[in-house]
Amino acid sequence: MQKKERSSARKKLDVEMRPYRRAGKDKSPTNGLLRAVRQALGVPVAEIAGKMGVCKSVVLDLEAREPKSTVTMQSISRMASAMGCKMVYGIVPENGKTLEELAEGRPWKSVLGPGCRGPKAIR
Repeated sequence: MQKKERSSARKKLDVEMRPYRRAGKDKSPTNGLLRAVRQALGVPVAEIAGKMGVCKSVVLDLEAREPKSTVTMQSISRMASAMGCKMVYGIVPENGKTLEELAEGRPWKSVLGPGCRGPKAIR
């Protein structure tokens, strides 16, 4: 991909991922999301287990494993579907930065080393 194409793709993704960037500013924006959504909807564990074709302990285990990041995307998607939802996910730079900001800062890190924030740091 050429430099202009990459920049254009980053800008497009930055617009599309704006809500995710806001969420990404939080330390753990989706910690316990499966349980939180289930409880907010008032869906009993037994109902979700039945729709997934598993026992209740599996649903509770998924909810417990999500904050530890030991649950698969496939499992999250299946449980979301059982609640009448769908899973969407995003990959965003840390601290709410845009992809453009992150890309612009990359060359400085390789030249000046870790911990440097770009040209302003050498003034």
